[in-house]
Amino acid sequence: MRYIIFDFDGTLADSSTVFMDAWNTYAETFKYYPVKSEDIIATRNLNLHQRAKLFNFPMHKLPIILPKIYSYFKNHILEVKVFEGIKEMLDILSQNGYKIIILSSNAQENIEMLLKQEQIHTVSQVLTSSKLFGKDAVLKKFINKHQLIPENVLYVGDEVRDIIACNKVGLPFMWVSWGLDGLDLVEKEKPKYVVHTPQGIISTLLPQLISSNPSNGEKENMI
Repeated sequence: MRYIIFDFDGTLADSSTVFMDAWNTYAETFKYYPVKSEDIIATRNLNLHQRAKLFNFPMHKLPIILPKIYSYFKNHILEVKVFEGIKEMLDILSQNGYKIIILSSNAQENIEMLLKQEQIHTVSQVLTSSKLFGKDAVLKKFINKHQLIPENVLYVGDEVRDIIACNKVGLPFMWVSWGLDGLDLVEKEKPKYVVHTPQGIISTLLPQLISSNPSNGEKENMI
């Protein structure tokens, strides 16, 4: 596999606090419940619809609320960082011939602003999905445009909805444990790889680098 498609929020970007603040900013306006950081942790193994029900979130108003959330994100971009080790991981993958893509439901402008802010220059393309559950269509279009076979592409993300999207188009999926969804939720969809640190992505895809420097390695799982 020579193309790696990364999810953005929760996979590369540590943006949960900003999204939580954005959520709470509009809670009263749209009559749903505000959340605390412990609520996010406690609901990791609930799917989006279960979380929406728990917090009385009006899913039918998502097309109205989501642009407001992303606008809040843009205005608070300085509060967002990439997770520790992400920049170094992307550099190593790029140096070893992988083409790095980002696919997100977040706004392209927000993603590019953060990449510039974090001085990340290894991302060759940013793809966005206007629909929260529409990534499979974007993935299919990307694969067809570049005449790729699924074996040459890997998707890396933290949410079960992304695994489902990849399963629809036959792409292998690597789940990262530091993001939004929990293992009990995602393992039902059978991700090919499970990693627990950015270094784990390197040790899974480039084991020869780890074998030459064992102190940097860690054991990862294949499901």
